[in-house]
Amino acid sequence: MDLLEYQVKEWFGKIGIPVLPSQRIDHPTDLKRLKIRYPVVLKSQVHAAERAKAGGVRIVETTIDAIAAAQTIFNLPIWGELPEVVLAESKYDAKQELYLAVVLDTAVCRPVLLGCKEADIDWESAGEKMEYVVVEQEFSPFYARRLALKLGLEGTLMQSISDAIEKMYQLFIQKDLDLVEINPLGVSASGQVMALNGKVRVNERAIGRHPEISQMAAKIVKSHGNSENNGHGGKWDSGETHGKIGILGNGTGSVLATLDLVVNSGGKPGLCLNLRHAFLSDTAETTFCDRLDTSLKILTADKSIQVILINLLGSSSQDTELAEVIGKFIQQDKTEIKPQAVRSNGQRSRRDSGSPRLVVRLAGSEFDTARKYLASLKTQSDSPIVVENLDEAVAESVRLAKSTVSKR
Repeated sequence: MDLLEYQVKEWFGKIGIPVLPSQRIDHPTDLKRLKIRYPVVLKSQVHAAERAKAGGVRIVETTIDAIAAAQTIFNLPIWGELPEVVLAESKYDAKQELYLAVVLDTAVCRPVLLGCKEADIDWESAGEKMEYVVVEQEFSPFYARRLALKLGLEGTLMQSISDAIEKMYQLFIQKDLDLVEINPLGVSASGQVMALNGKVRVNERAIGRHPEISQMAAKIVKSHGNSENNGHGGKWDSGETHGKIGILGNGTGSVLATLDLVVNSGGKPGLCLNLRHAFLSDTAETTFCDRLDTSLKILTADKSIQVILINLLGSSSQDTELAEVIGKFIQQDKTEIKPQAVRSNGQRSRRDSGSPRLVVRLAGSEFDTARKYLASLKTQSDSPIVVENLDEAVAESVRLAKSTVSKR
């Protein structure tokens, strides 16, 4: 989850990283009460890159110009995203600009400090100019000074930038982040340093451990409920196509393998969700069964989904509860569809029947209780199909999806 610039600047200011005087603008008329001296820079608060080239950054000298510019920015989509907030910030004249970052290197499983004496980085050749220091043990100011020395800095500038790197690392650890970036870090003629722009990427696994971040995530989901991942997971924990078979799995590999098999069998997968991790919208700790219940509701709300394929492999400490969640979902569906009309040909459509058909693949001895419980529910034609072989489960899902289409 990436934060917007004004949120990043708030975090920077609290931890002691130098930032310019700024003010959040929710409506152009807010500029009538601006507390910052002109000239002022207005910045569109969107996640898309290259705001300046798209017209999302404007320098203004008066209140009238500022209101007119803000009206334009609020109505300017950048890569399809309209800003809900504009950041007003003091103009800063930088003599020099640098790039600094703290990033989690998954290859070595350690934080890495990055620095470059050029802020406008060509990432294709960044390896030639970028300096780095791997934080191999418990962090100390030594690591920050080492990076500053590698950048060729000296004197008070080396100390100022070392201090900024230390604060970046503190933020990185405190908030469970994947990335803290200052680009650019401006240096004035007097040697003063200033974070002119920043980027923060939160580790999605850690959102639930930080109430402040959980609230941010919940607002993002509320505002962008129809986003690519439907707001319910990170890019590795959910995927969305526009097919008729929804997929639930207990691991990234499980979900992707199931998706591939559905495609290879001639089916069209829809929304896929990984039950192993919490959703971005979860503001409190959740269990596996909580996420299963939520996921079933999410897929049911998607009227394009005809079949839900649940693929669970391995073990579960909530075997009985898992079966009860599925059973409750089925019984609730039956209750809801009783008063609804049946089509003249005697077959209910997906929209008429309320919920999609269920195909459940449970592999592993730990799921014996769940299998027996679900098998006992086979009293009607639309009860769940429970199998242990994944190929069989995929074949049944594709068959059901195609038969539902042919009946409509």
